[in-house]
Amino acid sequence: MKYGLLTYIENQKYFNIGDNIQSLAAKQFLPKVDKYIDRESMAFYSDEEVKLIMNGWFIHNTENWIPSDKINPLFVSFHMNNTAAPYMLSDRGIAYLKKHEPIGCRDQFTADTLNAKGIEAYFTGCLTLTLDSYKVDDSERGDDVYIVDPLYSYPSPQKNFYNSRATIKNILNGKALQLRKKSKHVKNFISQELLNEAHYVNQEPLNNISDEEKFDIAEELLKKYARAKLVITSRIHCALPCLAMETPVIFINGFDSFVDSCRFDGILELFNRIDINTKTGEFTSNFPLQGKIHKDTKVKNLGLHHKLAEPLKKKCRTFVSK
Repeated sequence: MKYGLLTYIENQKYFNIGDNIQSLAAKQFLPKVDKYIDRESMAFYSDEEVKLIMNGWFIHNTENWIPSDKINPLFVSFHMNNTAAPYMLSDRGIAYLKKHEPIGCRDQFTADTLNAKGIEAYFTGCLTLTLDSYKVDDSERGDDVYIVDPLYSYPSPQKNFYNSRATIKNILNGKALQLRKKSKHVKNFISQELLNEAHYVNQEPLNNISDEEKFDIAEELLKKYARAKLVITSRIHCALPCLAMETPVIFINGFDSFVDSCRFDGILELFNRIDINTKTGEFTSNFPLQGKIHKDTKVKNLGLHHKLAEPLKKKCRTFVSK
């Protein structure tokens, strides 16, 4: 049997390293990778039959859904965004998913959406919760604190001004006037000393490198997070691997659109978390926080992810071994 692994060719200016981290989570269960298959063009795959773990966010090019019958899929940690669902759940789309049910879903929103269409589906959580293979001994943990894309949904120069059309659009809709909001709100809960000393990571860099380089970057980031003293992030595919690797992590929740929040249904409860009022910058935390997060802040992960990670491992191993 041949084994496939998802890659991500989206023809967009930026790429999301979180996608590649999700593929690394799938890769660890495979004896080998025979084929790299682009998520956005699975419908056109015509090579040898492959087993493919179908975890992650689906799909940008909804007109390319349904996957080829040359793909033997395992649906775990599957997310169908609310913007894509109306197109993916055509009669043919429903029939395809029913053929491969039960569908393991990354979030409760996806499970509920599929169940409402008569498709047997259940909540699994994210496959990146199984990345404990990157865990290191605590003796290897240093003093590095990583701040990874906090409040990345806020307006930013990177997203607002990447071409003339976007610049005009964001000036007219007022987003260009909100560029200082992110910095202002972050300073409400992270000390200036830590902001000066922390390492910063952007998990959505320019899409101008090869797939191989993208996977190398994803792997290096996991190794850095594994040795971190603390990680502060709004990226679930930074925070979830940190849980797996037992790296203390604080998730910054500043999302107020349903497109974003539907991805988190069932996941947010796993984190030590700060929830932001995106209008005022006021925040609450679900863990004891005296003042602001500083370089000596200590948090202990909740440990709730284990009940999701172990069944995911078993499901993937069984799929591969059959």
